[in-house]
Amino acid sequence: MQGENFINSEREIKVSFGYQCNSPRGIPCSAANGREIWSGSEMPRTGSFSCLSGAALSANATLANTNICNGVIGGEILPSLDSPKSFRRVPSSPSLPRLDILSSSLQSSISNLSCSSPSPLDSPETDSFLLKPMSAPSRTDSFLNAMEVQMAGGAAGEDRVQAVCSEENGWLFCAIYDGFNGRDAADFLAGTLYETIIFYFTLLDRESKQNVPTANGCFEYFHDDGLVGNKAKPTSRIDGKNYASAESLMKKTADRKVEVLSDSFRHGVLDSLQRALSQAENDFLYMVEQEMEDRPDLVSIGSCVLVVFLHGNDMYTLNLGDSRAVLATYDNANDMGQTEKLKAIQLTDSHTVDNEVERTRLLHEHPDDSMPVVGGKVKGKLKVTRAFGVGYLKKKKMNDAVMGIIRVHNLISPPYISTEPSMNVHTISRSDHFVIIGSDGLFDFFSNDEAVKLVLYYISSNPYGDPAKFLLEQLVIKAAHSAGFSKEELMNIPAGRRRKYHDDVTVMVIILGTNHRTSKASTCV
Repeated sequence: MQGENFINSEREIKVSFGYQCNSPRGIPCSAANGREIWSGSEMPRTGSFSCLSGAALSANATLANTNICNGVIGGEILPSLDSPKSFRRVPSSPSLPRLDILSSSLQSSISNLSCSSPSPLDSPETDSFLLKPMSAPSRTDSFLNAMEVQMAGGAAGEDRVQAVCSEENGWLFCAIYDGFNGRDAADFLAGTLYETIIFYFTLLDRESKQNVPTANGCFEYFHDDGLVGNKAKPTSRIDGKNYASAESLMKKTADRKVEVLSDSFRHGVLDSLQRALSQAENDFLYMVEQEMEDRPDLVSIGSCVLVVFLHGNDMYTLNLGDSRAVLATYDNANDMGQTEKLKAIQLTDSHTVDNEVERTRLLHEHPDDSMPVVGGKVKGKLKVTRAFGVGYLKKKKMNDAVMGIIRVHNLISPPYISTEPSMNVHTISRSDHFVIIGSDGLFDFFSNDEAVKLVLYYISSNPYGDPAKFLLEQLVIKAAHSAGFSKEELMNIPAGRRRKYHDDVTVMVIILGTNHRTSKASTCV
């Protein structure tokens, strides 16, 4: 095992934050590197996570702020949300001047501001969610049930990371936006996607207004079998001897109803996540169309998307591209008396041309194009097959806006890059230990199993430490060794040139459970 000293050059560690639930001392806990981890106040635990660690390392040289949406995203919205070194309290859904995002010429050209379902990519008229100003929902507007949250996040190179937590309400939102060809798309996502998701979660509640939330976050419908067609239905009589069996039958029926409604609620959450992503995509491409005359490079800028949302005991994942969420979970002990073994389970799909399923799908969707994959990339441009933005591989008019080597000269049947995410919901069990969320830069150097073993090794001996930053340390050591450098020599190479040796890397580690694993390994509780 490599040494544990953190990277000396702090200038490239752009993001490093932590959150710890319910410290027994009720005060911030010191991390191994001396910074403070936000510790929640004493309150009943309703969630399934105990500790969060996040860190990001830059390799690409990029502008500190981008000018998408006339500079409002980078100049106004992101500074109000970013907190790269610690969590801070913010309104659960900040009230943002959405109309200010649009230029005056755009505002004057729009007469109908409505929030409709996302329009197809090639539709000449696209309603924009961003055209409609939003206010922070009240505590009763959403099942998230929080007026204030703790938020952390920031940028490293072309990557962006966000974490939003409401410990008292048992939910955690984590997102990694791995930008490419620039950071505008990642910045746009960081400035808008969380609030768009909150908006659609609020719609989910409104669409379920005839339902009531139970203690576990599920929805139970009021259903009175005694009222049919506004007429009273005779009440059944139950004899004493049949009472026990009838009660048992009613309980089983109620359990089945709750189970069905729980599944319905989960589908509703997944649908809301997908609708929010689709809306953000439409909004971004709409903005690109308005600004590409002045900035034609915008049509090539995109981002991978990875969202992990914990609510109660459910963990939802949504991804586009090649970032990963990896669950570390214990195998059950076997009959031979062997101890439990921690194994790595990848919760997300890898959307690249190296994935045979994705490659086959791409070929099937473009039967009239004999060369959808060129040189191991989609149309010779992009290794990922699904991504946010990158409009010139989705719309002909955006491809026509660029010249030279960026332009695709045989864009026969766009879109070639899909915005259909892979989604999953996993019910957290007592066997689940932690989740690693990382951009592809992490997995350029470590397999899923290797990353899990590193985290387990670290948190076993450093219960109040920073496993995300430890992973970055190990990655730098390995990258330096591969290049024939010392760690210090590699870190002294300026961003941009260092991209030759490693990518921007963003990592979050979520420790699951409360204290049921303390006998086997520290869970940061």
